[in-house]
Amino acid sequence: MGKRFIIWSVLILSSWSLSAQTNDDPVLFTVNGDPVHVSEFKYIYTKTNGEKADFSEASLEEYLRLYTKFKLKVQKAKEMQLDTIPTLQDELEGYRRQLADSYLIDKEVTDKLIKEAYERQKQDVNISHIMAAVAPDAAPKDTMRAFQKIMKAKEELEAGIAWDSVAIKYSADRSVKRNYGNIGFVSALFPNGLYNLETVAYNEAIGKLHGPIRTGSGYHLVKIHDRRPARGEMEIKHILLRFPKEGDKSATKARIDSLYQLLVAGQSFETIAKDYSEDTKTAEKGGYIGFFGINRYEKAFEDAAFALENDGDYSKPIETTAGWHILKRVTKKPLEEFALAKTRLQGAIKRDARFELSKTTMINRIKKENNFIEFNTTYKKFQDSLDKEFLTYKWKPEERENEDPLFAFGKDYVVTLGDFNKFLGRSSRKRIRMGRSSSLEVTLNSLYQDFVNESSLKYEEQQLDKKYPEFKSLMREYEEGILLFEATKMLVWDKAAQDTAGLKEYFKVVEGKYKWRSRAITSIYTINSIDTELAAKIQKYAAKNSPEKVLEKFNVNEEAPVIAWSEKTVEQGRNMGLKNVPWKEAEQTGIELNKREKTQSFMKIEKILPVTNKTLNEARGYVIADYQDHLQRKWVEELESEYKVEVDRKVFDSLVK
Repeated sequence: MGKRFIIWSVLILSSWSLSAQTNDDPVLFTVNGDPVHVSEFKYIYTKTNGEKADFSEASLEEYLRLYTKFKLKVQKAKEMQLDTIPTLQDELEGYRRQLADSYLIDKEVTDKLIKEAYERQKQDVNISHIMAAVAPDAAPKDTMRAFQKIMKAKEELEAGIAWDSVAIKYSADRSVKRNYGNIGFVSALFPNGLYNLETVAYNEAIGKLHGPIRTGSGYHLVKIHDRRPARGEMEIKHILLRFPKEGDKSATKARIDSLYQLLVAGQSFETIAKDYSEDTKTAEKGGYIGFFGINRYEKAFEDAAFALENDGDYSKPIETTAGWHILKRVTKKPLEEFALAKTRLQGAIKRDARFELSKTTMINRIKKENNFIEFNTTYKKFQDSLDKEFLTYKWKPEERENEDPLFAFGKDYVVTLGDFNKFLGRSSRKRIRMGRSSSLEVTLNSLYQDFVNESSLKYEEQQLDKKYPEFKSLMREYEEGILLFEATKMLVWDKAAQDTAGLKEYFKVVEGKYKWRSRAITSIYTINSIDTELAAKIQKYAAKNSPEKVLEKFNVNEEAPVIAWSEKTVEQGRNMGLKNVPWKEAEQTGIELNKREKTQSFMKIEKILPVTNKTLNEARGYVIADYQDHLQRKWVEELESEYKVEVDRKVFDSLVK
């Protein structure tokens, strides 16, 4: 039984209410004076029983019995001082780090971003932008040049110069010559790196100029034209008549009108698409295109598709640059429920730059709220002590502990230069990689920021117990799970497997419980041939003769034996090969052909053995499992006599419905 499974089983059993324990949360019972509140018990009872949690007296009474047993075992583990064992302390600290990291990132970053993205996906936004391109890690002079360029564009727009002219003059967007910066309607999530642009598009005022806005692509000026309920995705079929490469296009219009009249007259859309549509990819499928969302096809095509109100509706002829279309709505996909969208959005968000951006925002909040201060002289002195060897594998951190303060959170949490040295030792891969293309100053600054971020999260993790009662409760559940596992391992599982004398004594008491069913000693004959006549001859001879005589008669050539023989003892009902064979001596199975191995085989019952008791060795696995249960019951009995459990019956009665 895996340790992780046991711990999680315990957690499911012992998860406790996240609500604050107030005067409205009375004590239900105590174990050796330690209280268990109603909120804890109700949460556990409901969680474990699910739909069967009817709060009947019998159900509550049964669960109270189970939970008091659990608390008795935890009490014993604490008395054994298992919580002082270094390996268990390390394990608990490991769980704490995992939970704290997950708790901080998921609650403050991931969950927030998922909810934000889901709400944004309820709307489409129509925006125009002008972009001055610059890479995120560009040199300061290049960044300044891009900023000055976007500010000039903004000045001209504010001076009344037409948007189209300014966009053509300044924007680095490749599509600007075609759309003058008007992207049209778009929806979250914006492409990776454009989170700040997305935020402005969804949050700022319509009709006004916004910016400059910094993204992973550069600086942007944005104008929001409109917002509308999200169109989502539409499943469509179409009929297409293409424009001729040269000549009069009016004939195409006349042909599409005639096809439209056929639809009005009742002919099948799919038949017309197969017979007349000039979209070779979709014609054979009755014109089926599939699902698509906004901004995939031309505006006229998209608008016509989303204007169809009901499944099965079809449009009047629609003109695009490709030709004339008639569209048919198959179905419309509504916005997913949040529970379904959450998993999809979670993966996309964690791959998006917004995740790290929001994580940085969280770290900045931690620093601000906790009076983060830096001791720049320590950092500068350390930087000056380094040479180019720092950028190579040859550099090693100092072994001595350097207690010079590097930065601090308030007065009590000081991080030293020695701590930073240890971090640099763990970060050799990045240090060497950056050293190939970056200066010592840039590399050290980057590593320093990583260390500050890591330290900020560690500091916040240590405050979680104080800030969030639910985190403190979850950590207690981990601790109790680990302690219970270790105590049970020592007093039950290991003892059952290692206590040879105790196991033998227990077996004497329950010996008759473990029995063999009626068993058969069988001969298994494998014939190295697919000659059916030979197989029949062997089986007939084997029916009345012993295995020794069968082998003597047919295995004349010892180097190339005709028959291979083995013996096997099987219990009645435990061998499918004997399923349809009468359970008595001399009975045989049919001959089975194995084409792949080019062999034939059959079984013969040589002897029937009666029902008998198993020996300890024969039943060892079952005996150990039952002995464990016996030790568990005995352990609980001892605990019930050792520790006092007091239940407040009035409080218990108040839970009964």
